Amino acid sequence: MPAAAMNADEIAKLLHEVFPQGFYPGCGLTIERVEYADVRLRRHFQEDSIRPGGTISGPTMMELADFAMYVAVFSAIGPQPLAVTINLNINFLRKPGKGDLTADARLMKVGKRLAVGEVTICSDGASEPVAYVTSTYSIP
Repeated sequence: MPAAAMNADEIAKLLHEVFPQGFYPGCGLTIERVEYADVRLRRHFQEDSIRPGGTISGPTMMELADFAMYVAVFSAIGPQPLAVTINLNINFLRKPGKGDLTADARLMKVGKRLAVGEVTICSDGASEPVAYVTSTYSIP
């Protein structure tokens, strides 16, 4: 497997520069691991992400999945901040607890114009995933 095009620190620095409204101190997102086309992110629990019924909201999980895919794209092709989501499909599998969420994103195909991947979201302390995502990014 090839080496990652960017490491976690390089990606975090780039995101602070080009996407400060999405990745900033206190946003709740942490890049935990970066390998080529394979990353892990954490969404730290925030009380304001709870929806009626006591579960973490769907938009919170979608944000995490989309952001994880963005980081995975950087890990494979380098700094391409204009890469954009063209498709995201999410299946909510079970109710996440009030705790951190982790997202493992893996690119299944990286081409010249598209990157296709999958994201598995888990709730801390749970053995089964809470959501499964497939997504496609357009590469400029």
